[in-house]
Amino acid sequence: MNTVCRIGMDTAKNVFQVHALDANGGTVATRRLRRTQVLDWFARRDRSSDCLVGLEATGGSHYWARQLQRLGYRVRLLNPKAVKPYRQGQKTDARDAAAIAEAVAREVVSEAPVKSEEQQALLARQSYRRRLVEARTALGNQLRGFLAEFGITVPRGWKKLRERLADAAEDADNGLPADLRAVLAEGAEELRDLDRRIDAQDREVARQARADERSRRLMELDGIGPLTALRLVAICGDGAPWRNGRGFAVSLGVTPRQHSSGEHVRLGAITGHGDTELRTLLIHGSRSTLRRADQGVALDPWTERLRQRRPHNVAAVALAHKRARIAWAMLAHGTRYQAPMAA
Repeated sequence: MNTVCRIGMDTAKNVFQVHALDANGGTVATRRLRRTQVLDWFARRDRSSDCLVGLEATGGSHYWARQLQRLGYRVRLLNPKAVKPYRQGQKTDARDAAAIAEAVAREVVSEAPVKSEEQQALLARQSYRRRLVEARTALGNQLRGFLAEFGITVPRGWKKLRERLADAAEDADNGLPADLRAVLAEGAEELRDLDRRIDAQDREVARQARADERSRRLMELDGIGPLTALRLVAICGDGAPWRNGRGFAVSLGVTPRQHSSGEHVRLGAITGHGDTELRTLLIHGSRSTLRRADQGVALDPWTERLRQRRPHNVAAVALAHKRARIAWAMLAHGTRYQAPMAA
């Protein structure tokens, strides 16, 4: 039997397709597996000591990557868009697995680092909190719409909305139908419940940030709070998947998109790759720093020069890029932040 050197696995909920190749690229095995058969099949393979397994970075892929690493395999989580060009013919599970087996041997194919259980748990809590915030925003917009239909406008801000809801529900002489007042009262109660749940999530995030030594060091950076610090820990880890801070910043999409040829260098807007929420948090933190500078707070010389010569949004993204690089260095080398002297 030929020794397996690399394997492509197309994952799903219950049915998995594997495609195994030898050192010469010849097909050794093609197999359709049920979920309960996957680990047993991999454990029984006659494989090389550095056998490489490729998976697309989709739902559940980090779990399977950790399981295969425990069996002694080397695992790469590949970008599904980068795998697609390697598929021959029409789409089937078998051809997808074969494409993954081909793509996994190419170093140029972009990949995602395998996350630990701790990292995924941190991301799960933040994802749950984000859903609560989105639900509150949607409810607030709906309640504002209900009031606007009856000629009641609400200024910006949650405080004003709560005041108008209380007035509309309690005032029997405002001309609103009784059924609408009941709906507004129920909506106000749901809004209060969402506020309580979001506050509870914020307290837990703050507790976790204080308990984690890495996030405490990251929060020494101006513009990085508990949410951003914990997400940096969850996404970056120890920084090993990236060679340097620039590589990490590129993976977050805070670098210009290039369309260059020959001697003509054309730079556009940021690429927007990577984790959207972390990129958003870093940029919002940079905006807060620049706003404080407008109020007279002294900045370090580099940031002050940037603020003077670039538009506000451009400066915010550039500052977010720099902070991503600093954060990578702090996590990769275990160092603390040393602030430069203010201008």
